[in-house]
Amino acid sequence: MAFHFSWAFVFGILGNLVSFGVSLAPLPTFYQIYKKKTSEGFQSIPYVVSLFSAMLWIYYALLKKDAIILITIKTFCVCIQTFYIFTYFFYAPKKERIATVKLILFFNVFGFGVIFLSTLFLEEGLRLCVLRCICKAFSLGVFAAPLCIVRKVIKTESVEFMPFYLSLFLTLGAIMWFFYGLFWHDMNIAVPNVLGFTFGILQMILYAIYGKNSKKVVEEPKISEHTIDVGKPSTMVSSELSTAFPQPTTGGIVEKAQNMEGSNQV
Repeated sequence: MAFHFSWAFVFGILGNLVSFGVSLAPLPTFYQIYKKKTSEGFQSIPYVVSLFSAMLWIYYALLKKDAIILITIKTFCVCIQTFYIFTYFFYAPKKERIATVKLILFFNVFGFGVIFLSTLFLEEGLRLCVLRCICKAFSLGVFAAPLCIVRKVIKTESVEFMPFYLSLFLTLGAIMWFFYGLFWHDMNIAVPNVLGFTFGILQMILYAIYGKNSKKVVEEPKISEHTIDVGKPSTMVSSELSTAFPQPTTGGIVEKAQNMEGSNQV
């Protein structure tokens, strides 16, 4: 028992460290939002959903007891995701603010409230069982989310919009939390991270296949379907358009007009 406990503690600490790094990964994005004083088309839903997930796991860990490692990282996630949401809300346009409020009400108020109240009066063992199923289902859904990015990478043959280090740390985190759940005899933690590890390996394989093509897509002068689908800020899109279709100079226009007049005279 001591062997299992010690290894669970080791992998729990490693999982905390990796998850800590993953939670701080969006900081450059929000620094960019702060500098430009605009959300620039970024969406708030990843941070709202991450906050909801952290709230669920804290509720589960409090009921399970002796899960201080899980509580520490999820409490930090609640704090950092709340900071991200407030920063986004401050700089987002009115339409995006309304959308963010709706998401918060749906997930973090209504969703979590329903789960909390529906399990509050259940027997402790049954309540824990229900929460296990909910957390497991939600975790599987979160780990399946990268499939959209994987599809885009295969379609465009470029990993430009799949950050390597974020994918790497998510994969490492899935491995650490899998072994933590395994040695802690908690399949609710271990099983979803099998899927996370699988998708992480898939992303690493895609990097090996398409990693050399990322610069090619960025520098290609023509407007490709990949560029339009990404939904970049309008300023970047307009710059790509100007690169693809260079504007003629005034001298060039006058020269063409003179040539046309000369041909008409002939």
